[in-house]
Amino acid sequence: MIGVSFMKIKLERNKCIGCGSCVAVCDKYFEMGEDNLSKLKGGQTIGENMELEINEVGCAKEAAEICPVQIIYVE
Repeated sequence: MIGVSFMKIKLERNKCIGCGSCVAVCDKYFEMGEDNLSKLKGGQTIGENMELEINEVGCAKEAAEICPVQIIYVE
């Protein structure tokens, strides 16, 4: 589509401490994995990290801000 700009959420999953704050504020994009670490719903695994293309930032920005280890990026 012309005029639609996509953004990405990037998650350094290998640095996650499993506190669940991102899930608490943004369960639209985040969930806890079987290993009790955060993961992106429908996200693509790239090495030890994850990425998810989104068209609306929504609560992702708040999740990035609340993360105590600052491993979530919205670009």
